[in-house]
Amino acid sequence: MIAAIVRNGFRALRRDKGALILSFVLPIAFFSIFGMIFGGMGGGSTPRVSVLVVDEDGSAVSGRLVAALLQEPSLDASTHAKAKKGGPVPPDYTAAGAEAAVKQGDAPAALIIPRGFGAHPISFGPGRDSPPIRLLHDSSDPVAAQMVGGMLQKVVMTSLPDTMAKMGMQYFEQYSGGLTPQQRESVESALSRVPNAPSQSGPRKDTGLVALDVRDVVGEKKHNSMISFYAAAIGVMFLLFTASAASGSLLDESESGALDRILSARVSMTTLLAGKVAYSALLASAQLTLMFLWGAAVFHLDLFTHLPGFVVMTAATSFAVASFGILLASVSHTRAQSAGISTLIILTMSALGGSMFPRYFMPAAMQKVGLLTLNAWAIDGYTKVFWRDEPILRLAPQVAVLVGAGMVLFLIARRFARRWEYS
Repeated sequence: MIAAIVRNGFRALRRDKGALILSFVLPIAFFSIFGMIFGGMGGGSTPRVSVLVVDEDGSAVSGRLVAALLQEPSLDASTHAKAKKGGPVPPDYTAAGAEAAVKQGDAPAALIIPRGFGAHPISFGPGRDSPPIRLLHDSSDPVAAQMVGGMLQKVVMTSLPDTMAKMGMQYFEQYSGGLTPQQRESVESALSRVPNAPSQSGPRKDTGLVALDVRDVVGEKKHNSMISFYAAAIGVMFLLFTASAASGSLLDESESGALDRILSARVSMTTLLAGKVAYSALLASAQLTLMFLWGAAVFHLDLFTHLPGFVVMTAATSFAVASFGILLASVSHTRAQSAGISTLIILTMSALGGSMFPRYFMPAAMQKVGLLTLNAWAIDGYTKVFWRDEPILRLAPQVAVLVGAGMVLFLIARRFARRWEYS
């Protein structure tokens, strides 16, 4: 009897495609996604942090430091914007240009090496007369600034060993009362051999050799650095589920026979699908508005000064997710099948698109894959509105992708819905 019950259970599971997907396909899909993100595909590597480097000093010492930063494997350092294919190499960043690039989200951090750095690069002693290197960062990526600051100290140690030794001896002589001629000659002889010593590339624990002036150039006046991100990220993920469930009414009408009666009452399939999309989009807009109002009331999200951008992004996002939901209903044959497929696709899109954790934690290849999801474009748009305070015109890429994706998804759904017209 027990064996028969077990066989019947597996037969029922095999017939229920939705349950089968949730039981086996979804866990494997999520394991693969998280394995690629945190396991580095078996390479044990961590994502490189992008940093812009500006050399205002132009000395030999600062040049060696810049060259070492460009070669540091943990950093994706650059002194100028990436050249377009077949185009000339852009000019080097200025301090103002690097700050603007960080504000626009082109990079999470920038290092500005000031004038006079080459004369006093190392901050030994209580005077700390070395001009500080400015580290400009975007606090929406809290990891980048800490990693760039740590890597800077390490690179100084590996690229400027002779400068460190000379500065150290100068401070030692200053505070020890001076060296005898024989001691000075011996020290200078030893220091002359330091540049030829091989530099070490392993991680260092020593910090504070270079003075740093760290400044947040994006979120200085924000109440909460991540609340707008999570409002958009969580909101979009649940909008996808809501749109999928709302559009599923099309399957209920098909199973009950109500769909045939609707189509026979001079209502075209295009009109019916457009009505379903309009309903789902309005429902999604109401949900997202409520979530952001809650964020404004409880978490001090600055909603009312960003209303135009919020309205534009909410309209585009709601239309895209509504079209996504109607497509799922059109390609599915039963409610159970729709539930299984939608759960798999939505959770996968949310993991890759940044709804579960920020995309900047992912490897570069997976960040590009994430751009295939609605989540990524919606989150990027809301981030521009609430975090970067950018005008509506700067939302054009995100709005264009979301609206274009919504139109394409609707047309595909209309194509699959033809089976109801000829059934």
